[in-house]
Amino acid sequence: MSEQQQQEKGPETPAQEPMTEPVEMEQASPETLRTDVPLGAEAQTGDDVERQLQEANAKAQEHLDKLMRVVAEMDNLRKRHERDLESAHKFALDGFAKELLQVRDSLELGYQAAQDEQAQVQTLREGTELTLKLMADVMQKFGIEQIDPIGQPFNPEQHQAMQMMPSAEHEPNSVVQVVQKGYLLNGRMLRPAMVIVSANA
Repeated sequence: MSEQQQQEKGPETPAQEPMTEPVEMEQASPETLRTDVPLGAEAQTGDDVERQLQEANAKAQEHLDKLMRVVAEMDNLRKRHERDLESAHKFALDGFAKELLQVRDSLELGYQAAQDEQAQVQTLREGTELTLKLMADVMQKFGIEQIDPIGQPFNPEQHQAMQMMPSAEHEPNSVVQVVQKGYLLNGRMLRPAMVIVSANA
């Protein structure tokens, strides 16, 4: 290369290496350096956790004991209720049975009177009427109502038709004869009345 070319290009400079900035060490701030923590604080914290755990276990055991007592009381109430219910079912007819015994006593007296050869029919009839009245009083006392639907329109909810009978004297589909009386118990069907129903003649 000629001197002229070298002068035009200018003097060469050595390659510049990248400069690295010096790394500064982080200094711990006063906030991160706790000087107010006394010695043994970690041990104290562990003791607190242990104490809280024991208290929690004690409360849990207390609640469990209360729950077990409640469960036991509920079980006792259930057993008592079952006994009372069983007793109620067993002796539900106690009052009715006592009243019914009076009717039986009256029937026995009437039967004994009928064994006498000199017994009068009128006396026996009166005794039977008194017994029937006593029985009717007992039935009424316990909500037993008699169904005697003679002359009434046929009611399939209370009557059971045994047969149809042509009749010009009665309205069609009415009860002309009661074969067996029916009964209600507190308004609920106990036994339907067996009847004969009229039909067009």
